[in-house]
Amino acid sequence: MKTGGVEQRELEGGCPLWLLDRPGPAILSAKLWIRGGSAADPTGQRGRSQLLAGVLSRGCGRLSGEALADLVEGRGAGLRCEAAEDGTLISLKCASDDATLLLPLILQMVSSPWLVEDQITLERQLNLQTLQRQKEDPFQVAHDQLRHQLYGDGPYGHDPLGVEAELAQLGREELQQCTQELGQGGAVLVLAGQLPEQPERLLLEGLGGQGWSTQAPVRHPGAPGLKQRSLASKLDDTEQLVLMLGTTTGPLGSEQALALRLLHCHLGIGMSSRLFVALREEHGLAYDVGVHYPARLGDAPFVFHLSSSSDRAKEASQELLNEWLRLLEEPISEEQLQLAKAKFRGQEALGRQTCSQIADRHALVLGHGLPFDFADRCLIEAESLTANDLHQAAKALLQQPCLSLCGPDDAIKVAETVWNQHPLNRA
Repeated sequence: MKTGGVEQRELEGGCPLWLLDRPGPAILSAKLWIRGGSAADPTGQRGRSQLLAGVLSRGCGRLSGEALADLVEGRGAGLRCEAAEDGTLISLKCASDDATLLLPLILQMVSSPWLVEDQITLERQLNLQTLQRQKEDPFQVAHDQLRHQLYGDGPYGHDPLGVEAELAQLGREELQQCTQELGQGGAVLVLAGQLPEQPERLLLEGLGGQGWSTQAPVRHPGAPGLKQRSLASKLDDTEQLVLMLGTTTGPLGSEQALALRLLHCHLGIGMSSRLFVALREEHGLAYDVGVHYPARLGDAPFVFHLSSSSDRAKEASQELLNEWLRLLEEPISEEQLQLAKAKFRGQEALGRQTCSQIADRHALVLGHGLPFDFADRCLIEAESLTANDLHQAAKALLQQPCLSLCGPDDAIKVAETVWNQHPLNRA
C-alpha cells in the first residue's frame, strides 16, 4: 500500500515494513521497534531486556563487537539498541550510500547476536554501576520510590535497568531465552529518508535471505497501575527537598489521554507553563519543576516533580499540592487552553524535523498497535477539545495522587505534615 511518499510492505516472516521517502540530505534512518521491554522481564530476571539490548550491539553474525563498531563508526553512522518499559528499539542512522552495507545488520542483531560471556559481564557491570549511581541522586531516588508506589511489584514497578540482585545473576542462558522470544509480541520496522533500492532484500541479507518470524503489534491492555493514595519518603543528607506527586492514568491512545496531553502542555511546557510561573516565578520555590507524562502501553504515570531548598519545605509542599487540587476543582481558562493547544502543535512540529525523529515517532505509534496517522489525528482532535473536556479528564484520572519525598529529615517531616493536613489528601 502506497500513499504520498509512504508505502507499507511486509517482510518475509511477517514483520511490517513502512517506507517513508523524504527528499533532502542523503540520509537514511531505520527504527526496529520490538514489543516487549522491561515490563516483560520475568520475575527474578528484571533487567534482562536492557542487558540484552546492550549486548546486541557487541557482535552479530560474522562480526565481533570490535568489527561491528569499526564497520558502523568507520562510515560515520550510528547504531544503537535500548530497551524501555514496553519495547526494545534498534536504531540505525547512516548515509544513504552506506545502506547496502549497514541495513542488513538490523535483523542480524536480533537473529544471531554473539552473546559472548565477557561482553555480557561487561554490560551487566555497567548497568549495575548505573543503578548504584542512581542511589546517590535524590531526584532519581524520589522517582524510583514513586514508581513503586504507583505500580508496586508489577511490570512497570522497576527501572528498565532492572533490580540489582536479579540483574547480578543474569547470564548467557537467560539472554539466549530472551533472544528466542524477540518478536513474539510483534514488531515493526520503519525506514525514513532517501531509501535504497530493494530494501527488503537488504534487510533479509542479514538473515541469509530467510524471514524473521513476527507480526504487526496489536493493541491490547498493558500493565495496570495501583489506584491508591500513599506517601513515601527517604532521607538524604542534602540541602534540597525533592517532591514527586503523581498517579497512574491510561495508555497511549486511550479515551481522555489527549486531554491529559494538553494539560501536560499547559502545566509543564516552557517558561509560560503553569507550574513554572506559579512555583518558580511567583513563589521562587523551584530549583527544578516540571511534569512527566510518557507514552505507555499500560497505565501511564502523570507526575509533577519539584526540587526546592529544604528550608522552604512547607511552602513548596503546600503550593505543589495546591496546583494538583486546582486541576480537580476548576477548568483552565480559554486563554490557557489556546496556549496549551499552540504548545501541543509546536511540540508535534519539533518532533518531526529529522528523518530519525519521524521514523522514531511512527515506530512508537505502530508498536503500540495504533494507526500510522495517529499523531495527525491527534492534532485534529485536539482542536475540538474544550476546557471542560480537560477538566473532566483530570477529575476522572487524577483523583488519588501519591507523594514521594527525598531530602533531609526536618524538611521531610514538614512536608509530611502538610500532606496529612491538605484537602487533596482527604478528597
